[in-house]
Amino acid sequence: MSNHARRAVGLAALAGAAALAAGCAGPGGDAAPTTGGATARPGADPDPASLAVEVHDTHPFDADSFTQGLELEEGGTLLVGTGREGESRVYRRAPDGEELESAELDDDLFGEGVARVGDTVWQLTWREGVVVERDSETLNERARHEIPGEGWGLCFFPEDPLGEEPGGVLYQSEGTGDLIRRDPETFGELGRVSAPAGVDGLNELDCATGEGADPAGGDADSVVWANVFPTDEILGLDPATGEVLATVDAAELAAGTPAAGEDPDHVLNGIAHVPGTGRFLLSGKKWPVLYEVEFVPAAERETASRPAGAGR
Repeated sequence: MSNHARRAVGLAALAGAAALAAGCAGPGGDAAPTTGGATARPGADPDPASLAVEVHDTHPFDADSFTQGLELEEGGTLLVGTGREGESRVYRRAPDGEELESAELDDDLFGEGVARVGDTVWQLTWREGVVVERDSETLNERARHEIPGEGWGLCFFPEDPLGEEPGGVLYQSEGTGDLIRRDPETFGELGRVSAPAGVDGLNELDCATGEGADPAGGDADSVVWANVFPTDEILGLDPATGEVLATVDAAELAAGTPAAGEDPDHVLNGIAHVPGTGRFLLSGKKWPVLYEVEFVPAAERETASRPAGAGR
């Protein structure tokens, strides 16, 4: 079997895991932590878990995509949002890599994160103050909505981690340390959750739930995983408090990807948790590869890579 065929089979297996997990799932300013649409800002976690990436497989990816959003749908299809003026679009690809539906943005719009909510796909733009509402099957545009500030990353929790919104909640980043909670039907702002002081540049997001969502050894049922622009770091954040649960060093992925060294903007960007597993799909801007990884304790990776008999 060719390498491409093996990779297609591997991703198809992940698709089966995602579909099975979905079938077993249930229905779908500083201030003290509060509810009712207010801002929550906790104190810094003194000891977040230190994690590294362990690569299990690689899959071919679109090297022309300035990847800004990545989401694994039921059935294993990937929803991808891309950026840059004149290049921005949202598209869907099958587990074997075949491109399915695709929809381009106007040339003057810079695409950012994407998230699917039932029969709707929301697509952010960067500095244009526009979020595009799309049909989830065809990706055709339905409407545009105005929002203040910048749009960076976006993800959706079918069940609100704060228990306030019966229809679930969207989380949006804007390049700061804040996560904006949004209504999944109207995109209206519901409140904010802030990471501890010093956390900045939150970019592409993944709302991970259930088994494998928190590989940091904790018991969190819901975690927001966030790329940190322009670094090779990923943060695991508590969606209720903003607490940093884990930091992930993914520098080895960029080091092994030639595209990452061609342009300072070609950074790690794109996270998709595989439901029901401890695996994640990671890629970057203009990266020709999609990595299938686990987040493992950094100390274990250091021990595994140290030659026998070597000291500290």
